Amino acid sequence: MASATATEPRVGESADPTFRQLGELVERERARLRVPGVAVGVVHEGREEVAGFGVTSVEQPLPVDADTLFQIGSTTKTVTATAAMRLVEAGKLDLDAPVRTYLPKLRLAEEEVAARVTLRHLFNHTGGWTGDFFADTGMGGDALRRIVARMATLRQLTPLGAVWSYNNAGFYLAGRAMEVAAGKPYETIVKELVLDPLGMERSFFFAWEVMLHRFAVGHTVEGEGDEAKVAIARPWPLPRAAHPAGGLSSSVRDQLAYARFQMGDGAAPDGTRLLRPETMAAMQAPATPAGGMAGAVGITWMVKEIGGVKTVRHGGATNGQLSAFIMAPGRGFAITVLTNANRGGELHNPVTKWALQHYLGIAEPAPAAPARTAEELVPYAGHYEGMLTDGKIAVEDGSLVLRVVPKKAALSDRVMPAPPPSRLALLDGDAVVALDPPFKDARGEFLRGEDGAIAWLRFGGRILQRGG
Repeated sequence: MASATATEPRVGESADPTFRQLGELVERERARLRVPGVAVGVVHEGREEVAGFGVTSVEQPLPVDADTLFQIGSTTKTVTATAAMRLVEAGKLDLDAPVRTYLPKLRLAEEEVAARVTLRHLFNHTGGWTGDFFADTGMGGDALRRIVARMATLRQLTPLGAVWSYNNAGFYLAGRAMEVAAGKPYETIVKELVLDPLGMERSFFFAWEVMLHRFAVGHTVEGEGDEAKVAIARPWPLPRAAHPAGGLSSSVRDQLAYARFQMGDGAAPDGTRLLRPETMAAMQAPATPAGGMAGAVGITWMVKEIGGVKTVRHGGATNGQLSAFIMAPGRGFAITVLTNANRGGELHNPVTKWALQHYLGIAEPAPAAPARTAEELVPYAGHYEGMLTDGKIAVEDGSLVLRVVPKKAALSDRVMPAPPPSRLALLDGDAVVALDPPFKDARGEFLRGEDGAIAWLRFGGRILQRGG
C-alpha cells in the first residue's frame, strides 16, 4: 500500500510567492492529517495558480495534479441553482411558485407544506423536513422521480420557511422540477446551461465519464500520526438521485473557471450572456439568516462578511472526499481546495483562513466566550437527535462537552467511527464554538421553542432535536 505522503508537492516554478507559501501549508497539513491527495486553486486579481499534492489513491496511486477529478459534493448545489436561474430567466421556472406547479402529484408528510413549498424554500434550505435522506433509486432516467415519491415519509421538523437547516432532500425536488420544466434529464440541463458555456470540460456526473480521466477516490483515516490507518472509502459513485444535491466531479481548473463566472456579471468567457447581472447579485445576496456556520444564505450560496469584505462560499462532502470553495467577488479572489479523505475538512479550515489573511488581509475575530458557571451550562446539556448522527452534551470540568454519535453512513449499513469529544464554548446568547479537533472553530447555536426552552442544537448546519 502506498504511503499517503509519498509524493512531493507540485507547485510551479513560476508560482507567486504567496501561493508557494500556501502550498507549503497544504503539504504540512496533508502530512499531519494523513490525507492522501489534495488539489488547490487560487485566482486573485486575474492571476490563476493551481497545484496538486499527494496521490489519488493509496491502493493505485497516481500523482494528483490540477486536472485530477474530485467529487465536489454539495458545491454542486450552486451549479444546480445556476442552471435553475437560467430556466427562471427563460420563463420556464418561477422561484416563488409552488413546486406543485411542476410536480402536481407531490406528496410530503404535511399536506400544507406540500401545497406551499417553493423553489426558493428549497434553495435556501428552509423546507423544514428531515434533510439528510439518501436512497439509491437506480441509475435510470427516473431516479429523481422515484426518490421524490419516497419523500412523503420524511418527518416535518419545523414549519415551512421558519428555520434554516441544511437540506439535501430539497434538491431532489428542485432537480426533478427542472427536468419537468425543461423536458430533459437534470444532467443534460446542467451540461447545456452551465458546464459547456463555461468551458468546464473536466466536470462530470457519471462514473463512466469520470473514469476516462485521472480521478481521486475517497479515503477514511482512523487514528493519528504514523499509527493512522488509511483505507479506501467504498462505494465511489453516488446514486443518480443525489446528482442535484452533490453529484458533480470536477478539477480545480474547472472550479476556478466556475468561480470567475460567479464573480462576474453573468456573461460567459466568450461574452454570451448566461444570466442578468441582477440575477447574479440576487443569488449572492444574504436573504435567510443561517447561524454561525453559514452566516446567511442567498440562492444556495452562503454569504458572510469578514473584516468588511463580503465572502461567498459553499463546500461539500461525499464518501471520503471533501471540498471547499470560497470567493470574495469584490476583491477578485477565489480559492478551491479538493481533498480525498474524511479529514479533509480539518485541512480546509487552516488553509482557507491562511489564504484569506495573506491574500486579502482579512480574518474572522476570535469569538468572545463569557465566563459561565457550571450551573449556567446545565440547561444546555442533554441528548440531541438527528437522522445520521446524535449529539450528547454534558457538563464536564466546567465546560460543555459534545460527543457525536454516528448512526450510519449514508447509503450504507456501516456506522462510521465516533470522533473524539469536543468542548463547546458558549458565546453570547445561545451560540457555541467548538474548541477541539475535528470540529475546532466550527460554529453552532441552540435554538429555542415557542415556550423559550431549548428545543434544538444546530451544528454542522443541521438541527438536532432535543430529547426528553
